[in-house]
Amino acid sequence: MKITKESIIGDVLDFAPDTAQFFFAIGMHCLGCPASRGESIEQACAVHGTDADALVAELNEYISNK
Repeated sequence: MKITKESIIGDVLDFAPDTAQFFFAIGMHCLGCPASRGESIEQACAVHGTDADALVAELNEYISNK
């Protein structure tokens, strides 16, 4: 799976549940909420004041090293 800013958080978590740690680390503690699982990474980062590009890079690096 290639993660982009348009990727839906729920899809990322379904593919690799252990990536939740990266969302928690930047303050996204609402991952169980149905609304947050339907948001794109870009939308969630905008709400949380976080750099979506940096998060996407971290997620892709993590997944590629698994």
